[in-house]
Formats: sequence, structure tokens, C-alpha cells
Amino acid sequence: MKKYRHEITAGFLPLLDSALLIVAKEKGFANVEQVDLTLVRERSWATVRDRLAVGHFEVAHILAPMPIACNLGLTAPAPRMIVPMALGLGGNAVTVSGGLWWQMVDNGATADLDARSSGGALRQVITQRTEERLRFGVVHPYSAHNYELRYWLAASGIDPEREVEIVTLPPADMGNALKDGTIDGYCAGEPWNTFGVLKRGAHLATVKAAIWKSSPEKVLGVNARWADSHPEALAALLRAIYNASVWCAEPANHEELARLLSGHAYINKSAEWLRPALTGELKIGLRYTQTVKDFFVPNAKAATFPWKSHALWFYTQMVRWGQVAHADPHQRVAGNTYRPDIYRSALKTLGLAMPAASSKVEGALRMETPVGSSGALTLGPDGFFDGNLFDPDRIEEYLAAQKQL
Repeated sequence: MKKYRHEITAGFLPLLDSALLIVAKEKGFANVEQVDLTLVRERSWATVRDRLAVGHFEVAHILAPMPIACNLGLTAPAPRMIVPMALGLGGNAVTVSGGLWWQMVDNGATADLDARSSGGALRQVITQRTEERLRFGVVHPYSAHNYELRYWLAASGIDPEREVEIVTLPPADMGNALKDGTIDGYCAGEPWNTFGVLKRGAHLATVKAAIWKSSPEKVLGVNARWADSHPEALAALLRAIYNASVWCAEPANHEELARLLSGHAYINKSAEWLRPALTGELKIGLRYTQTVKDFFVPNAKAATFPWKSHALWFYTQMVRWGQVAHADPHQRVAGNTYRPDIYRSALKTLGLAMPAASSKVEGALRMETPVGSSGALTLGPDGFFDGNLFDPDRIEEYLAAQKQL
């Protein structure tokens, strides 16, 4: 039996964006780094968080804002957590029932996933309604799904607190809840949007890549006490995951990846449900397919880099929606949860082109832009659909502006 230098147990949920961890194990990238990687599938994000807290897991595939919430003491048990790596960009969609979609079409929605037109159409539907409020599902209060759904609604002139109801459901339950009328729409990761379309008569209204381009979804959450005492093991794992991201990004590997993820031990769903997100050829309705080339980005555009500006944007949304009070210590905790210093140290031996800065103005890049002296790294576009910018050095102004929306 092969002996390994490092033994690491990682928790994950059966979602497409667990791909980098699964590929790190199944394609041998962890082995190359002398990591014996054990993957444990869970059903809920709360369970993943709890098992990180008690040491059952050293690391986990986790919601990008959740480590920040844990470090701010917003959820218990609350392990001190760091994020040394993102697990890709994009991957979410807003899916609505067939009935709601056709009401939106009557009010100007188009089948191109445009966030502005679909949001405006939804606003008109809500204005015309005399029944109870529309209900939307998200996977967790401290999730990118919750914040991007709220951002999209608010920027479309819809008050997420008063004009709709937002409830929490496991991603696997979303499609069925939509079919039985418990909810009217949801924001979730794949394959649950494709499942809704193919099996529950749903329609995609917009996608994460349209609401906030080049934005993070899941990250590698790491128990900070373990990271402090096992820096070599963590660095080895980061190298394995990065090399897995390169493999996942190669179009020639997408068919094999869909089959691998569909396996019983992992997502355990049809490869047909997984293939669209990998190829970008999304089934957005029973009669429509739309190409979104950046729907899920596993490697390009510094997709695995843990930007502090991403962490701080999530923090501003926690403040905006009343989950935490704004204070300098809270802001420092949020920003320090994401650790680009660990990322750079772990991956420097790979000779990668990496961002020189740890933060950037989100929304400033309107097109793909080569950066650095060599131009070997391309970033962007990273804009919000409403044209607003987020400058992590001007958080007070950003929060004040959001209060006025």
C-alpha cells in the first residue's frame, strides 16, 4: 500500500462546482503531491460547517461567504476558517417556474439570460400581482446565491425584504418545490437549474455570470487551526487542486468530467444534467438553448485566486441585509478570511502568472484584459449588470449608496 506524506479529509456537497476536489482525487493530482485525499459527501452546508468545526474535516467545498460568517460569529458552531483558494467562478442561475416565466415574457423578458431585461420584467409582474408575494428559494442565508439574488432584485427595483419572500431549501429540493408551487423560483448551482428545466418545466431567467461577471461561488474552506499546524499539507493540496482546475478547464476533458461527476459516490445524477454547465450550452427552457461561455470557469481569469475584494463584497451584503453591523473590526475579519498570501506561497513553484494585488475594483474591467508586465494573465470582464463598481477601499461610500437603492 502506498504511503503518503499527508492525509486530508474534505467534505463536499454533490454539486458541479465540487469538480476540482473530485478531479484532484480521481485523476491523481493529489497522489502526485503525496496527499491521501478522502472525500465525504454531505447533504447540507450546515453539516459541512459543523464537521469542520469539530475536526471531522480539515477542508471543505463550501459556500464562498460562509467562512466569513463563521469568523464573524454569525453561525454556530463557528470554526475559525480561512479561504486560501476559490473553486472556480460562476456556476449559478436564477430559475423560475414555467408559469412565472411566461408572465415575465409578456412584460419584456427575453430568452438571452439578460439580467436587466429579466429583472425589469419581474418587477412588472410583481407590480401587477394581486395574490400573495412571490417566493424564491436560496440554499443558505450566508451564500452567494442569497446575495446575488438580492442584488439582482434590488437593482431591478424590487425590494427583497417586502415585495418577495426568500426561503432556504437544500439545492436538491428546489426543483420539486418549484413544481408543487411551494416556491416560484430559486437561485442554485448546477445541476439543479438544468434539472428544473429538463424535468420540472422551469425556465432560466438569468445567470450568475450575467449578474456579476467573474464572481466566486464555492471556495476551499479550511479549519484555521489545522492550517496553522499543517502548512506543507495545505500547500500540497492547493497545488493538486490547481492542477485539477487546469484539467477541468480543457474542453477535451468535459465529457469524461461529466461522467466522473455523475458517479454514485459524487453527484449521482445523469451526465446529461451536468454536461450543459461544462460546455456552456445551457438548456434554458424546453425549447431554448443559450451559449454562455463563462457560465462556469474553473481556471481562466485567476478563477482559483482568493481575492480579498470578493470577501469584502460579501461582507457589504451581510451588512446591507442586516446580518451584521458595519464596524472596522468586522471589516478586517472579513478581509482577512481570504488568504491570497497562502495561495501565492503554495503555487509559486508552479511558475504561474498570478495577480500582483490581493484586491481589485470589482466591475472596473469591462472586457478581458491582460495584466502584469508579461500580459500572461487575463482578467475580466468582472462587471455588475447595473454598471456599479465596488471599490474595497471605499466601503463606507458603497454601503451608503446601497441604502439609497
